[in-house]
Amino acid sequence: MTSQTTIDTTGPGDRASADPSGPAPAAGLRGHPWLTLITVAVGVMMVALDGTIVAIANPAIQKDLGASFADVQWITNGYFLALAVSLITAGKLGDRFGHRQTFLIGVTGFAAASGAIGLSHSIAAVVTFRVFQGLFGALLMPAALGLLRATFPAEKLNMAIGIWGMVIGASTAGGPILGGVLVEHVNWQSVFFINVPVGVLALLLGLLILLDHRAKNAPRSFDLPGIALLSGAMFCLVWALIKAPTWGWGDVKTWGFIGASALLFVLFAVWETRVAEPLIPLGMFRSVPLSAGVVLMVLMAIAFMGGLFFVTFYLQNVHGMSPIDAGLHLLPLTGMMIVGSPLAGAAITKLGPRIPLAGGMAATAIAMYGMSTLKADTGSGLMSVWFALLGFGLAPVMVGATEVIVGNAPMELSGVAGGLQQAAMQIGGSLGTAVLGAVMASRVDSELPGNWADAGLPKLTPEQLDQASEAVQVGVPPVTKGMPEALVAKISGVAHDTFISGMSLASLVAAGVAAFAVLVALLTKRGENAEAGAGVGHI
Repeated sequence: MTSQTTIDTTGPGDRASADPSGPAPAAGLRGHPWLTLITVAVGVMMVALDGTIVAIANPAIQKDLGASFADVQWITNGYFLALAVSLITAGKLGDRFGHRQTFLIGVTGFAAASGAIGLSHSIAAVVTFRVFQGLFGALLMPAALGLLRATFPAEKLNMAIGIWGMVIGASTAGGPILGGVLVEHVNWQSVFFINVPVGVLALLLGLLILLDHRAKNAPRSFDLPGIALLSGAMFCLVWALIKAPTWGWGDVKTWGFIGASALLFVLFAVWETRVAEPLIPLGMFRSVPLSAGVVLMVLMAIAFMGGLFFVTFYLQNVHGMSPIDAGLHLLPLTGMMIVGSPLAGAAITKLGPRIPLAGGMAATAIAMYGMSTLKADTGSGLMSVWFALLGFGLAPVMVGATEVIVGNAPMELSGVAGGLQQAAMQIGGSLGTAVLGAVMASRVDSELPGNWADAGLPKLTPEQLDQASEAVQVGVPPVTKGMPEALVAKISGVAHDTFISGMSLASLVAAGVAAFAVLVALLTKRGENAEAGAGVGHI
């Protein structure tokens, strides 16, 4: 989505203005700015919603399909990795073939993949179609922003992008609540089936309203070696983190994948300096504020998505809440993200991003520390305090990232910077689930045998211990039908205590990540190109 001063369009009546001062007012439905915003918001809502709505459905999916802990992680990791790896490439595809076309393909593919997941009867099929969801979702996100940039006049572009960001924030925050309602009153499949009618609506609106904007002098190559190197590096890293609890952190396979990841990242960096049209121009990172903004997005997502992953299991499997009750208990988090976003926007406009972003990450660190103190009998009131503080802390980072990253990028790389911002968040979410999952698994593996023996429970074989460990990692007591109630109660106590110990350690790690992010936030500043970027009405 690189910035251009002229637009080439396709189709009669679909020609956008080439006037560098901004696009000409649209006549009728086709190309109408606010109708365009509504259309892309419907599509983007699906992608953002699926980032968190599935978290509340994970326990039901795991139980229904007999999935392992690593399998459940891949339901999230497959989606986020596909999104993260594909976002920047998808932006260049939009520049080359038109953002309208890529948006419509993304909507159609995302809805079709969602329907396929709902019809799946194995965890392998679910994970496979989640990857396809991520790939098609990656087409949607940059195309939506590209359409807004090409459609809105300069003086209204910031407002449009702000609303677009609010849709993403509200959808991300509202996912657990909607997921809880659907899982409890329908089934886990409905979490995915709901995307089908939404996708159909977005497709129909897109066909009627969206105007085709296509950049002249669009890139002719897509840096396929760069895509392959980056994808391989990310896969090796996350795979090592997920498998390390099984293989062991000292195992040659674990370090083999970590070493392969490091090597691929180095090769990717070297390749990007030599290719004519790189996937990510490394010269962008000469800007300290831009680099800080990207790192900040990664760290924020690690703390947020990694923490949320375990909270859903804590509420449902330890507290015994229904999915909808778990979603309602997360309402303080989701509500404060929605309420805090406009407040954060006003603060960033007045003070610049540095203080709000640092304050937000400090609040996030405190909230994650508070969540490390949760016990099996913690009341809803205390939980709500920590969840609300977490939502309030995350809001400034969600709102301020676009100004910090895109505003500090050169004008000709503003589209790549926008894709980079989204990719950083997706990579952070995937790494957060993997890293904190590895922390949880390691703590459970180390403590469960001792806790089991201390409770006077019958000795387990190594195979039985592995199975029990997998169950405890998601807060499920390894009990079977017909067990005496007293034995069930004793096993449940051991399982919940061990799970909470692992969750507490994972939360402390997340708090440490957020605390480090405070220092990173102090390196940010308002982008020198922010005002210039808002004044360009074309892609």
